[in-house]
Amino acid sequence: MTLARQRRIVAVTPRNGASLMAMAASDIERLIRARIPDAEVTIRDLAGDGDHYAATVIAESFRGKSRVQQHQIVYEALKGEMGGKLHALALQTGTPER
Repeated sequence: MTLARQRRIVAVTPRNGASLMAMAASDIERLIRARIPDAEVTIRDLAGDGDHYAATVIAESFRGKSRVQQHQIVYEALKGEMGGKLHALALQTGTPER
């Protein structure tokens, strides 16, 4: 598979310092697959706390799109959970090998 080598980490901390409910890896995968049905999705919990994840998303539907556009599609799939239940996501995207 060809994988975009750009890696983007997004971290958001609540302004009031309140603790947030963690998001399960399976929920992240489900949201991404719902928006990108052809995606191969791999999710890893980086810190074991349910707040810091790494996601690799490979999809044919990404072909012809810039890395920024690919990342935007994934973040749209998360339906605003970034900064809510999901604190940090290291994201890698790409297209499958032909």
